[in-house]
Amino acid sequence: MATIEERQRSEAQIAAAASTVGRYRWVICGLLFAATAINYVDRQMIGVLKPTISKDLGWSETTYADVIFWFQAAYAIGYLSFGKIVDVVGARIGYSIAFLIWTAGHILCGFVNTAFQFSLARALLGIGESGNFPAGIKAVTEWFPAKERALATGVFNAGANIGAVVTPLVVPWIVIDMGLGWRMAFVITGLFSFLWLAAWIVIYRRPREQSRLSAEELAYIESDPADPVRPIPWRQLVRYRETWAFALGKFLIDPIWWLFLFWTPDFLAKTYNLDLKSFGPPLIVIYLISDLGSVAGGWSSSRLMKRGLSANVARKLTMLICAFLVMPIFFAQYASNVWLAVAIVGLATAAHQAFSANLYTIPSDMFPRAAVGSVIGIGGTVGAIGGMLMAKFTGYILETTGSYTPIFAVAGSTYLIAVIVIHLLSPRLARVDAG
Repeated sequence: MATIEERQRSEAQIAAAASTVGRYRWVICGLLFAATAINYVDRQMIGVLKPTISKDLGWSETTYADVIFWFQAAYAIGYLSFGKIVDVVGARIGYSIAFLIWTAGHILCGFVNTAFQFSLARALLGIGESGNFPAGIKAVTEWFPAKERALATGVFNAGANIGAVVTPLVVPWIVIDMGLGWRMAFVITGLFSFLWLAAWIVIYRRPREQSRLSAEELAYIESDPADPVRPIPWRQLVRYRETWAFALGKFLIDPIWWLFLFWTPDFLAKTYNLDLKSFGPPLIVIYLISDLGSVAGGWSSSRLMKRGLSANVARKLTMLICAFLVMPIFFAQYASNVWLAVAIVGLATAAHQAFSANLYTIPSDMFPRAAVGSVIGIGGTVGAIGGMLMAKFTGYILETTGSYTPIFAVAGSTYLIAVIVIHLLSPRLARVDAG
């Protein structure tokens, strides 16, 4: 068995080689980043337009919560399905199918007239969007060695925050400055996003099928021990504690991200009397801070691993720090001015993204590549179920009390519980024997 010094020397040699073998894998990461940004523009639109659509269509807080609920119900079903689809057909085809479905659902939002119709369109969006992360994590697993996966995941996951930044910039411009209304905002952003699909189909291949990839970079990508390629059925995956370590982590933290995404514009509008034009800058600042958190979270655990810590210690230590950084969100409602609230919410969203980048990486630490998409799919489904419950809870609390205090109390405590649950179910993030 190799000594610690030998492992560290080997890791240093691999890291040095990484700087000279080429960086085409980061082109792939750039495509994943762009897709995730588009994904979040489409997802965030309803949150930014909530006051406008609610006024136009006569929605109450619970009506809006119901629309979010059905989006997440479809997302839960789709996530489980797309995890398996991506494992079977691969990231290239799986991502293309998901993109077509979610873009169609997004565009249809511009043609609806009732909450029921809106729920159907958002459900179609949810089914398609559920393929984004299973396909993205699958692509990262194919294109990056284990030591770079958290960083690559953090980078492409940062696209979520860029999408959330772009949305409050583009939507008021279309709706107010151009005078086209909220319906055309859905149509225009949906049609524009098809440029990404063309680039994905042209560029993406598995590493061994990509002629632009150097032999040295291919060897670096494949430097990890070989994994079994036999697909693992769900009935076997759900028996592993490691599957539930990831899935219950998602169940706990995903609803809080949905809360930030769908209700932050509403929180700012109600608490500080902002509107479609004026809450844009605060949202932009929040999600720029989140972007830094996403990359920092992936960088942190990757850096700790390069210094000799195990993936188990590096991932969990990073997530534990993030859990403490979310806790001040409880005080956001009591902030004396909007920018102090922005700082508190931004810290929480940044910590979430850093936490999420590491959580998304642990399936590839524990499972062979052939099972990663399915495990991500199971976890995403469980997380979306948690999001459905959070949507109902948030709508009920706001309808009956009008206060975000109990909602933020839940948000501030959930991440520490998630770290504890993950550790109890997988104390060492040990590799699953799937033979």
